[in-house]
Amino acid sequence: MAIAGATALAMAGLMGLPSEASAKTHDVKMTALETEIVIEGTGTKYKAWTFNGQMPGPAVRVTEGDTVNFTLENPKTNVFPHAMDFHAAEIDFLKNYRAINPGETISFTFVAKKPGVFFYHCGAAPMIQHVARGMFGAIIVDPKDPKVWPKADREFLLVQSELWKNPDDVEAMFARKFDYTVFNGGIFKYHPFFIGSEALEAKPHERLRIYFVNAGPNEFSSLHPIGEIWDNVYESGNPANKLTGVQTYVVGPGSAATFDLVSESPGVYPIVTHSLTGALRGAIAALTVTPVAKDAPLMPLTPWKP
Repeated sequence: MAIAGATALAMAGLMGLPSEASAKTHDVKMTALETEIVIEGTGTKYKAWTFNGQMPGPAVRVTEGDTVNFTLENPKTNVFPHAMDFHAAEIDFLKNYRAINPGETISFTFVAKKPGVFFYHCGAAPMIQHVARGMFGAIIVDPKDPKVWPKADREFLLVQSELWKNPDDVEAMFARKFDYTVFNGGIFKYHPFFIGSEALEAKPHERLRIYFVNAGPNEFSSLHPIGEIWDNVYESGNPANKLTGVQTYVVGPGSAATFDLVSESPGVYPIVTHSLTGALRGAIAALTVTPVAKDAPLMPLTPWKP
């Protein structure tokens, strides 16, 4: 996982309830890069606009009450203006989220006041195209009291989005005529029947926690574990927003949720969007539950490496 501005302490979970004095400050810098990325195991490339050259952008992980000092650079080598909008921040839009031209840099600061999993994205016009081309990611804000929800044994981060074969076709984006729906920037990235796929694994009786973001830009996700039932669902990833025994949960574009799953029996449990046009166009992730699952504290989120 590419974690920007996080520490091993934030990754592993905190001991006890931190005071305001123990809140941390994270310096997070991202660079807008207009580049080609691989989106499919046979080497299919996508003309993307990205944060740090990857889709989704780097995951940011902090703790409730922490301060984030953020800087975005738009290099001279780019052609288009770019911006940043953190859904975890509560700050002035016009001042902080404005687009910057190639050769410019912008910085702003916010306090992560509410726990959860949140979307971030470029807000430059046309926003629909900037998101469709890959300028999005996730920020996880852990609760300052880890006891407010069950401890997870294993964590994954899944970011769903739509892709277009022609990312210059803004009219097709407005018409919702997308070609692929993907998890973490790859078509069938976690499907074992496809070349270059990666594995999602867990052990029986482990509490698996999935931080899920729907980047859109247009389609709703209806997340379902085939052969299982979500033990807990937390709207926006906030422990206070808890549902139990949920078969399918809808997450709109630009929104997020956290899902807990405890599988008791070994087997394969596909995680899909039950909006089937999305699932059949690439948004299927096969979870293998096996006693020999490899240890993975947080599922890597990296550019596709076929």
